[in-house]
Amino acid sequence: MKIYNLNKCVVLFVLLSFLACSHTDVYKDTNMDFGAIQRVAVMPFANFSRDNQAASRVRDVFITMLMATSTVYVIPTGEVSSGILKTGMTDSSAPSEEEIKRFANIVNADAVITGVVKEYGEVRSGSTPSNIISISMQMIEKDSANVVWSASSTKGGVSITDRLFGGGGVPINDITEDAINEILDKLFQ
Repeated sequence: MKIYNLNKCVVLFVLLSFLACSHTDVYKDTNMDFGAIQRVAVMPFANFSRDNQAASRVRDVFITMLMATSTVYVIPTGEVSSGILKTGMTDSSAPSEEEIKRFANIVNADAVITGVVKEYGEVRSGSTPSNIISISMQMIEKDSANVVWSASSTKGGVSITDRLFGGGGVPINDITEDAINEILDKLFQ
């Protein structure tokens, strides 16, 4: 009897350990009909990295890769910039609910995507250099101004093979594309 209870406790502990280790870095509103989203505006991203141009670079790659999916029409960046000026947004990377609604009506967008570049560029572990990117994005629906999807991705860094054999890691553009592919997979899953 005691062994049976001990086995139950061990099994329960193992299951709880697995559940505690699992996490998700994606949110998707289950009530949202993503098929209704036809036109998307991608706002300028916030940049928390040391590279001053990181947000523009990541946004450009994201727009190109989103357009390549052919699932939504991505409003051109010039129209987005014009809409930002007409709306009078003070911070286009983090617009308010009212700004989202006004902006979406001006550019005729069904949803607005905002993003943050948290880390971008070279990192070192000892004398070994490597590239890293960490980004997060969210989609905001125009009518309710609610976040209907959010995801993040981190790619790159110093690997064991980089430490053992050197080499400098993977080019930053390849890592950026990998991270954005992961973000898009989370959007379209």
